[in-house]
Amino acid sequence: MDKSKRMKLTQISPVLDTQNLEAIGKKTGNLYEALYIISCRANQISRELKEELHAKLEDFASHSDSYEEVQENREQIEISRFYERLPHPTIIATKEFMNDELTYRYEEERTE
Repeated sequence: MDKSKRMKLTQISPVLDTQNLEAIGKKTGNLYEALYIISCRANQISRELKEELHAKLEDFASHSDSYEEVQENREQIEISRFYERLPHPTIIATKEFMNDELTYRYEEERTE
């Protein structure tokens, strides 16, 4: 994740706000389609954040140490705390959807 996107995520409030369902539904003409789009994007964001976190924490993994030899690593703790403070992927996806930052398309039906 680049720095601009990371800064954008830290500016989103992690507190869940009440949403106007009519406004969400007007974006696509159907509330359920809008919620489906938001949920797909939230899953995508969740996967991206999880992969990024695991990649960063992999640097600290030591596969040969026993449980007693594991020591506290300040940098590892800070990385974990950063990701814990991020808003939930559903909040991020809803903000992106409402700010018209998402592009979505419908699959064409196959007639065979």
